[in-house]
Order: sequence, then structure tokens, then C-alpha cells
Amino acid sequence: MKKILFSLILMFATIQLFAQDNGVEMADTLRSNGKIYVVVACIVIILLGLLAYLFSIDKRLKKIEKENSPKN
Repeated sequence: MKKILFSLILMFATIQLFAQDNGVEMADTLRSNGKIYVVVACIVIILLGLLAYLFSIDKRLKKIEKENSPKN
């Protein structure tokens, strides 16, 4: 069973490698049209939003930990 699973994983990994040829053409098309900057801007906005969310959660968690810590 392990051999079959391992061979399936390897087979899917090789299929993934063949699929990368089309991505280069798409990137070239976006770059030539100037739309690659829109894609990069969207990715940056999403990542900044995630970071802001994580920092706000961290701040709230620290506040809750201070409130619930035993006082000496």
C-alpha cells in the first residue's frame, strides 16, 4: 500500500512539472500588457491585510493574557 501511494505522489509531482510551461506564457502576456503590476498590487494588498490581522490578534491575545495572569 505504501509503495502504491508513494508512486502516485511521484506521478502527480511529475504532472505538476509539465504544467509549468503554460504559466510562463501567461506571465509574459500580463507583463507585455502592463497588467502584471495589478496582480502584484493585489498580492501585496492581501498580504498586508493578513499581516495587519495577525498583529491585531496578537495584540488582543497579549491583552487577555495580562488580564488573566496571576498577580504576585
